Amino acid sequence: MDSPTRYEYPILIIPTKITALGRMIVTPWSYLAEYVGTLFFILAIFASGGNPLIIGGALALAIFLIADHSGGHVNPAVSLAMYMNGSLKGVNLALYIVAQLLGGVSAFYLYRLTKGH
Repeated sequence: MDSPTRYEYPILIIPTKITALGRMIVTPWSYLAEYVGTLFFILAIFASGGNPLIIGGALALAIFLIADHSGGHVNPAVSLAMYMNGSLKGVNLALYIVAQLLGGVSAFYLYRLTKGH
């Protein structure tokens, strides 16, 4: 009996798959995953007050939760590195960076909203 691949299990959103050439297959869900993952990570940074254990845990959790959907970049520098090694196309790079920047800005305003500033 063949062992199942990770794509045979039911999931909530479409996973990012890797082609035979090593390129990511990016879907609209990938951008949403990057947005939410970045929002969560940046919000954790603000809320933790700079505690490195909380920040590291939040980054690990964000990557773990979105890796199958977007690659788990959560950082424009990581997306740029994936573009430079050929895993991510240029148009996808731009949209990933936009999603990540919007996630960071959303985290900032959400944090300000919760702190009453």
